[in-house]
Amino acid sequence: MNIFNNKCLLLLCFLLPLKWGAGSALAQVQVDVKIDSTALFIGQQTGLTLSVTYDAKQKLKLPDIKKGQELVPDIEVVEVDKPDTVVLNDGKRLTVSQAYTITAWDSALYRLPPMEVMVDTTRYESNSLALKVLTVDVDTLHLDQFFPPNGIMELPFMWEEWRMVAFGSLLFLLMLVCIGYLYHHVKHGKPIVRFIRRKKKLPPHQVAMSEIERIKSERKWAEEDSKEYYTLLTDTLRNYIRDRYGFNAMEMTSTEIIDRLIAENNEEALDELREIFRTADLVKFAKYSTLINENDANLVAAVEYVNQTKIEVDPNAKPEPEVIKETDQKRLTQVKMMRVAIGVLAVLSVAMLAWIIWRSADLLM
Repeated sequence: MNIFNNKCLLLLCFLLPLKWGAGSALAQVQVDVKIDSTALFIGQQTGLTLSVTYDAKQKLKLPDIKKGQELVPDIEVVEVDKPDTVVLNDGKRLTVSQAYTITAWDSALYRLPPMEVMVDTTRYESNSLALKVLTVDVDTLHLDQFFPPNGIMELPFMWEEWRMVAFGSLLFLLMLVCIGYLYHHVKHGKPIVRFIRRKKKLPPHQVAMSEIERIKSERKWAEEDSKEYYTLLTDTLRNYIRDRYGFNAMEMTSTEIIDRLIAENNEEALDELREIFRTADLVKFAKYSTLINENDANLVAAVEYVNQTKIEVDPNAKPEPEVIKETDQKRLTQVKMMRVAIGVLAVLSVAMLAWIIWRSADLLM
């Protein structure tokens, strides 16, 4: 008998620690559910909060309850909030709270079943709740106090609400115009800004006389190289004729120039010009050697021709505008700047369009 009692005592001593350890393990997970109101009218809403406390090393899985789902018949979940986590005991334990918004569509006393969660591989259940749903009493003797629902009210247009959208739309259109303008100039290689300065343009006869004076000062051409001398002299006269009469004398022969000038009816001046061109053609093409006096005479004849055919210019006339051509490097730099501007404006216009769409949709809702 003593031996049997001793064995029972040993068995109890072995099982009690196991039972206590198991109870402690189960006590580590706490599942609780609370409801904000245990009674409500049909169609009213109330909050339902599920709380789970467990060790931070464990893995929690909340019940898969979605918006629109019914917990029990006629008890519908209206909204499911995001879980909220609270850290306890220096991060050793966690409390996760999941809030739900529920409503009821029929009057009755409902039992809300326990909510199940999974912690690691173990299933835990919360407590069950009761919810009383009340109906609204209708006074059937005084029905005149009830009115049908009002119709849909059209809100008036308020410029203050749409003002920023209107300004944003104008800014968006302006950016599109700028993008198109810059793209056109980049595609055709046109500068955005053309620099124009006023410069007094000398009349053709003054330009010709200045060039003749320069030829006269370089007498070595006449002494050493008659061909170079007459080339410079005839080119000066051709340029003068081009600017004076308006046709391209530089691309014409001496005979073609004389024939074109016959219409001016200045035979005396044409005789001097013929002699100059004749001597120049002989020197350039027939290797004709001229004398110093002959060269001087042709130079004087060129001066006489210019003086006889010149047109005096009004000294009070406004100077003609001159377009300053840009260098290739400046043009390339400007093209790069325009491309960067197009990119920036494109990004801003997309952002502006997105904002206009978002703001308009927000105002229309």
